[in-house]
Amino acid sequence: MSYIQKSLGDGETIIAHAHFHALYSVAAWLCLIVPGTLLAVAFAQAQEQPDPYTVAAGLLFMLGLITFLRMMIRKWSTEIGITSHRFVEKYGLLSMHTNEIALPNIEGVKVHQSLLGRIFSYGTVKIEGTGVDSVSTPNIADPVGFVRAIQTAKEHIAGLTATPRV
Repeated sequence: MSYIQKSLGDGETIIAHAHFHALYSVAAWLCLIVPGTLLAVAFAQAQEQPDPYTVAAGLLFMLGLITFLRMMIRKWSTEIGITSHRFVEKYGLLSMHTNEIALPNIEGVKVHQSLLGRIFSYGTVKIEGTGVDSVSTPNIADPVGFVRAIQTAKEHIAGLTATPRV
């Protein structure tokens, strides 16, 4: 069960989940595959003693492996979602860190997309709350749709708390 599901209050429902874009995984795998291929080629061409190219390829592979693990652990251990009452971000594998902002306290939402982000529909979302609270997401798929979910949830909350005019 996810953190967001476990932390739901009475009457609170999950409206939207944000997910890492598929290109994030592709980039992580490329960080592993490209140096691995170079290492395999260096081993295939190496003589009996490891030459400097093989050692360099081995170091590059280790760097690629570390980068791959950092990226994938971040992906596996991050949850981002909107509930009917709040924005929730949870990250961390061994330790857990959360950022939560109540929907009525969200003052502004900004989307940042690079040129490739616009083409492939990924980007970051910065959510600004009252006071100094500000949370930036990692690159997520369909950031505009996620912002739309935030606005819809905020409008729903505003509709429930509005006092009828007499």
